[in-house]
Amino acid sequence: MRYKNLILFVLLSIAWGSAFNAIKIGLNYFPPVLFASLRYILAGAIMITYATLVTQRILPKNYNEFLQILVAGFFMITVYHTLLFIGELRVESGIASIIVSMSPVLTTGFARVILPKERLDKVGLIGLGVGFLGILLLLSPSSGDIFSIDLFRIMILLAAASFAIGSVLTRFLDSDLEIEAMEAWSMIIGALFMLVISYSINEPLLSINISINALLALSYLALFSSSIGFLIYFNLLQDLGPIEVNLVSYSAPIVATIIGILFLDEEIRIISGIALLMIFLGFFLLKRDQIKREIEKISL
Repeated sequence: MRYKNLILFVLLSIAWGSAFNAIKIGLNYFPPVLFASLRYILAGAIMITYATLVTQRILPKNYNEFLQILVAGFFMITVYHTLLFIGELRVESGIASIIVSMSPVLTTGFARVILPKERLDKVGLIGLGVGFLGILLLLSPSSGDIFSIDLFRIMILLAAASFAIGSVLTRFLDSDLEIEAMEAWSMIIGALFMLVISYSINEPLLSINISINALLALSYLALFSSSIGFLIYFNLLQDLGPIEVNLVSYSAPIVATIIGILFLDEEIRIISGIALLMIFLGFFLLKRDQIKREIEKISL
């Protein structure tokens, strides 16, 4: 199909962008950490079924594979979603999605520290700095006053940092376990960790306000944003590679912002657009050599 990858990219942008809006809606009915854990209990069950069907081996067989699953489950599922869901209690979904778009920039920065073969040159350092300047514009609740920092926005930035650290560490702990199986077990492990956190901070099951909207938000996140979203991601990763797929981090906030304006009465702010452009510029400067190689491939 001629436009298959373009269609899949748009669908992934919708799946991951609208997830921020669905989280915002669901938080009206669920306590945050319990909400996140229920999402990944369902998504993990779906993904483990899928991985069983498409992979040759579903179970980890050595210490390195177990450790990779634990690291991904802890940093990329538990910490990331715990902080994100709590943060979205007070932060608009569009703003949250833009802050999270810093994750590819942070991933590159952490990779230069943790992975010995990867180092930042002067232009890369400038890119990292530009990305952080973009984030500083969003960390204040009052339109760019960088001296007034909002705790809930900081939590979302820490969530993005946790996801970035998890991405780098799973590369460092490279194993033979296929990515579908690793993702499935990470979702399940991460969900169990979040259940423990939810219990420890006294989020009672009785606090869930069961309604059609609550079930729709949970189902949407588990089925479309998580399960189907990751399947699309795997497909695009195989066809396009990590550079092109990372661009979804900058299209997803556009989706989240539009939906937030249309359906959640969120406001559009020029400062948010400037911040997203700065974060994207930082990503471009950090990945300029890889982007150049990909452009050369297309032109051949």
